[in-house]
Amino acid sequence: MKVKIDIDDQYENTSITIQTNEWTDELEQLVSFIKKEKPKRLFGVEEDQTIVLDPETIDYIYAEKRKVYAALENGRRWEVKMKLFEVENLLANSYFTRFSKSVIGNVNRIQRFELSFNGNLCVYFSSGNKEYITRKYVASVKEKLTSGGPANDI
Repeated sequence: MKVKIDIDDQYENTSITIQTNEWTDELEQLVSFIKKEKPKRLFGVEEDQTIVLDPETIDYIYAEKRKVYAALENGRRWEVKMKLFEVENLLANSYFTRFSKSVIGNVNRIQRFELSFNGNLCVYFSSGNKEYITRKYVASVKEKLTSGGPANDI
């Protein structure tokens, strides 16, 4: 693959042109990477305090007792005043994917897996947090891991 970059004052906006004889998986990944935007930020609430949560510091987001919480790398849990599907839609273009009916996880923060006796995967995050991926979502998590981002981030 050849790459040409032309920097000149005559151009007002950035434009990308790809010339090829066939569509490949490599091109699909390149276009996805180019279109990917930085994930939005969430707000975490604890009593009367509200903070801005950077999605890169969140291990996973889960629903429990009709509330949604973000589990951060420092072990803290912050309530997120959104529904789980709203958070999933907000972070759809980032490294978050569904782990189970009640959990969305950040695949970039995963350190290792352990297979459970029932076919679920136990995921250990680099922070020490752990969560489970149900059998229904194992394939989609695997796909997200293999197609999304540099190996040193995973």
